[in-house]
Amino acid sequence: MMKREDNELLVRVGPGTAMGNLFRRFWLPVMLASEVSEPDGEPVRLRILGEEFVAFRDSDGKVGILDAYCTHRRAHLVWGRNENCGLRCAYHGWKFDVEGNCVDLPNAPDGDRIKGNMKTRAYPVLQRGGLIWGYFGPAELKPPGPPAAELFEVGDSHRHISKIVVEGNYLQFAEGDIDSSHVSFLHSSLDKSALPGSRVSPFAFQDTSPRWTIKPTDYGLMLAAQRDGGPEHYHWRINQWLFPFATMVASPQDAPFITNVRVPIDDEHTMQFRIWTQIDRPLTATDREIAAAGVIFPEMIPGTFTPVANRSNNYLIDREDQRKRTFSGIKAIPIQDLAVTQEQGPGPIADRSLEKLTSSDTAIVAMRKRLLDAVKALQQGIEPPEAGRPQAYRVRPIDTLLPRTAAVEEATRPLTVKHVA
Repeated sequence: MMKREDNELLVRVGPGTAMGNLFRRFWLPVMLASEVSEPDGEPVRLRILGEEFVAFRDSDGKVGILDAYCTHRRAHLVWGRNENCGLRCAYHGWKFDVEGNCVDLPNAPDGDRIKGNMKTRAYPVLQRGGLIWGYFGPAELKPPGPPAAELFEVGDSHRHISKIVVEGNYLQFAEGDIDSSHVSFLHSSLDKSALPGSRVSPFAFQDTSPRWTIKPTDYGLMLAAQRDGGPEHYHWRINQWLFPFATMVASPQDAPFITNVRVPIDDEHTMQFRIWTQIDRPLTATDREIAAAGVIFPEMIPGTFTPVANRSNNYLIDREDQRKRTFSGIKAIPIQDLAVTQEQGPGPIADRSLEKLTSSDTAIVAMRKRLLDAVKALQQGIEPPEAGRPQAYRVRPIDTLLPRTAAVEEATRPLTVKHVA
């Protein structure tokens, strides 16, 4: 059971909050690169950690993230004109470049003289892994870069990526990503088999009570769930939790794997990037067909980041299918997760002081402790060391069989740890 005050510490992410300050110490993925794909294209609204921003790609292809409101009369810059290497406010024509400099102030006689004093706040930006990343913390503490996980370095041919915006606090969704025991139920068929395209081993449905081996690491946590794998083997499902916002989900070697990235929009809304990656080769046509089949990626309402199956329509649950074929009656795996985590309420923020946990929740407890320790340390002036260790994130998840006598960490190290040469 978690104390209510600790729960509050973890779930509040706005300006000045302890958890918000922790997130602001890291490079955060904030949008798909495709959302600002064209130079001089349409500006885009951003809401991250309870604050409002605007993003745009300028004439030279550089991406800028600025405070949303013009420094003049606070008009929203999303209505502005993106032209000639700057974003021009639609209200009075003030123009700002990607560094936040006011490069034109046309509505005042002394505009050329005073424009240098009218700078707006701009934020460091990177494009990597099909994503736009921003840094929103103190300039003097900016990390050397985002996590150097391989999935953020491969090309478009090696991944399929989607963005989903949902109502609910980031933490309950992140906890679902590392909860290996739910796979045996929520994502199963009634014949104890995996759903199409999920690539989950049959052992996950034959042994529904995993035993945990948890290893704290420089990048977060190695979360190894052990199940029976026959008389001479254990089945190991090793997820990698990348502090503080992502989980690599176990998949067999040589198969693509899912990574769920959870970025708080505010206390009650979350941005999810769901990335299916094959590190060592391009995705095949079959892989692409699986991704498009509506099971491992949900069908989306065109022109939005909202799934077709959502809370307003009860996630399109099919009770007949639930009685006869699948455990949940909900088609897409991420929507199954959404249905059970979005309303851990009442309300969009779970009250963890009401839970009754068991040994099956060992990984969740470990993640919460890691976050709480980091938040409380930052309150004492101790910066999170993970932010300065991007190369430590160069790991992979794995779903594999090992002899019962094997030590899981050593036996799987060649499969999971990919150091830079």
